[in-house]
Amino acid sequence: MRRSQGDATKMKIDVLTLFPAMFAGPLDESIIMRARKKGLLDLKIHQLRDWTHDRHKTVDDKPFGGGPGMLMKVEPLFEAVESLQRPETKVILLSPSGRKFSQQIARELSQEKDLLLVTGHYEGFDERVRESLADDELSIGDYVLTNGALPAMVVIDAVARLLPGVLGDDDSSRDESFSHGLLEYPQYTRPSEFRGMKVPEVLLNGNHAEIEKWRREEAKLRTEKQRPDLLK
Repeated sequence: MRRSQGDATKMKIDVLTLFPAMFAGPLDESIIMRARKKGLLDLKIHQLRDWTHDRHKTVDDKPFGGGPGMLMKVEPLFEAVESLQRPETKVILLSPSGRKFSQQIARELSQEKDLLLVTGHYEGFDERVRESLADDELSIGDYVLTNGALPAMVVIDAVARLLPGVLGDDDSSRDESFSHGLLEYPQYTRPSEFRGMKVPEVLLNGNHAEIEKWRREEAKLRTEKQRPDLLK
């Protein structure tokens, strides 16, 4: 189920992980804390081992066919997801095999009402988890991390700040890096001159049409220099 534009209904995000303690600091500060205190974000972290039934709380096993490392077992993952999901829940796996996370995907997810983020570990997921449980699979970049906790935090932060009412000014999220396929234009604040470095005159003359034109041009120049891939 998706929210309508401007709908300030609370978003619910559940996270399934082997490392709940990793989430304590980052998600109790700044914008995320504000969203939770305002009642705009209902965020809960769940320990996957709570859905195991052996005394060792086993969540991994050797892959069929041999090979290095261990795979996350299907039984606790299926039980946990089926226990936590509701009819409107979108289940997302965090793993290096997923499509690359972007600002556009963050905006799409911010329109959902209920997300369940499942974090990977070891050598990843048994393929049956992908086939039968997941609605989507995301990666935050072309590199490998120890587990999916940090990627889950990145997704939560990027999505939560886009929820209506979370930022002090909702317009601030509409005109920033990646919002229009470009990096953000250069920004300056007072003083207008510091150690011989001056703020561009166009930003001081009060002509809003010229300022907007300058910003568009500078955003394109910065993108061409630092992220030409965005212009393809």
